[in-house]
Amino acid sequence: MTRSFLVTGGAGFIGSHLCRELLSEGHEVICVDNLFTGDKTNIRPLLEYTSFEFHRHDITFPLYVQTEGIFNLACPASPLHYQFDPVQTTKTSVHGAINMLGLAKRLKVRILQASTSEVYGDPVIHPQREDYWGNVNPIGLRSCYDEGKRCAETLFFDYHRQHGLPIKVARIFNTYGPGMRPDDGRVVSNFVVQALKNEPITVYGDGSQTRSFCYVGDLVKGLVTLMGSPREFTGPVNLGNPEEIAIIDLVDMIRTVTGTSSRVVFMPLPENDPRRRCPDITLAREKLGWNPETELKRGLEATAEYFDKLLSGSMDREREWSA
Repeated sequence: MTRSFLVTGGAGFIGSHLCRELLSEGHEVICVDNLFTGDKTNIRPLLEYTSFEFHRHDITFPLYVQTEGIFNLACPASPLHYQFDPVQTTKTSVHGAINMLGLAKRLKVRILQASTSEVYGDPVIHPQREDYWGNVNPIGLRSCYDEGKRCAETLFFDYHRQHGLPIKVARIFNTYGPGMRPDDGRVVSNFVVQALKNEPITVYGDGSQTRSFCYVGDLVKGLVTLMGSPREFTGPVNLGNPEEIAIIDLVDMIRTVTGTSSRVVFMPLPENDPRRRCPDITLAREKLGWNPETELKRGLEATAEYFDKLLSGSMDREREWSA
């Protein structure tokens, strides 16, 4: 059945993949983005669809459209970008959530919040389960994003309890794949771009800290499945790859995939950077039947191929990349 969906942050990395997935399923999509970190080239091919429309808009201001469901993804997601204007980052998470929740309430439609593993902070339990409340510094450099997303979750559940609004909350762990910005400051894009340029690969700390990496195509399927899940299942639910890898081992894998001779340079670990981050996805498996399928090496090969074409100028970015 064809439905219409609003995707905020729809010109961003994950958002543009989500728009593509929804269109491929036959739905109508309204994409909203202020293009602070989003990019029109991510969505320009989608303008050929009569079922797709784009609005340049900042969700810290009210939005009035008609839709049957809302995916709220709008917010800079890499430290480089969300720390550039931390006040605006908090406004996007909090004011943006209020505005989108208000729209969902007026339209009586369900709304999905793209939350983050950052709500767990520097965790003292491992792997992280949804019932863990987190270990977050409320006044640190990362808190504009961490606490902004935590407050957004609070708002979602208060709207659900107070107004009976149907909500879904996804806690997204590190996601990577084609379509990432080469300058977005995330670890996979940083390492791959540096490797392809044969530049030194910059590792913060000693590289023993761990992360888990979910391929964007898998993540998007999880978001769509969550949105379509039974009304009574609100989440929050972890969406990420439970396979943990040390950062220094990720470097070795990327060096193998790219064939680079780049050396590794170690830099001081940023403030409040988590030592370990890995999801327990038992709930996603049980409630959604969801499990990431893309092996890290295969996903990195696709990502490296994308960046290689992008950096060499041999790719028409407006048409070629896909998940």
